[in-house]
Amino acid sequence: MRLGGSRLFGSSVMAPQLTTSAPVRLQAAKNTTAEKLLVAASELMIERASIEVSLSDIAQKSGVNAALVKYHFGNKDGLLLGLLARDAATEMANLEYLLEQPITPTTKLKLHIAGIIRAYHRFPYMNRLIHYLLHESSAESADQVSKFFVAPLLDFHRRLLAQGIRCGEFRKIDPVLFYTSLIGACDHLFFGRHAMSRATGVGPVTDEVCRDYIVHMETLICGGMLKPIDGAAR
Repeated sequence: MRLGGSRLFGSSVMAPQLTTSAPVRLQAAKNTTAEKLLVAASELMIERASIEVSLSDIAQKSGVNAALVKYHFGNKDGLLLGLLARDAATEMANLEYLLEQPITPTTKLKLHIAGIIRAYHRFPYMNRLIHYLLHESSAESADQVSKFFVAPLLDFHRRLLAQGIRCGEFRKIDPVLFYTSLIGACDHLFFGRHAMSRATGVGPVTDEVCRDYIVHMETLICGGMLKPIDGAAR
């Protein structure tokens, strides 16, 4: 397993298993037709820098009849939940693995920061999709997102920060505030960049921009979290 790349948030947590009222809402992703719908929805959101895509647009891009969305996912929100579950499973598969590696908590932290940013580079719509499903969809969808994305990631942050504090590498950091800082910073690079492009003329998020942002966030976060090194320490 890789520590970096798109295998990001660093974890060997089991891939999320969702229970939804639509019988094949998530298992549908294994179905060729359903996967075509998910791929089309993902590509459209990236192209348009928005999660506002219609079922007819998704159907047209995928070459699949829009009526099959109901068969595989129940409705459009079910499709969006399936898309987020697919992306989260891809990106959270190595969290536990990273946590258990025989490397310093500081190194784990840097790998995690890099992985998170690369994940948002790959799926720039992710946080907006999370916000929509948490706050503007059904209570069922909100519960599922909390279970397969927010809770496991927060738990990983709690344990990683605890490791760093025990080893004397990290200052005492609140896990919720850390989660908010890191995830918010990643989201703003992609979502907020459109506002910045109008104000300052900055360009799109290229691979080079992504690499520069990783270095920037590592420096910013580690600079505020790491304890000063004494003389012959580490």
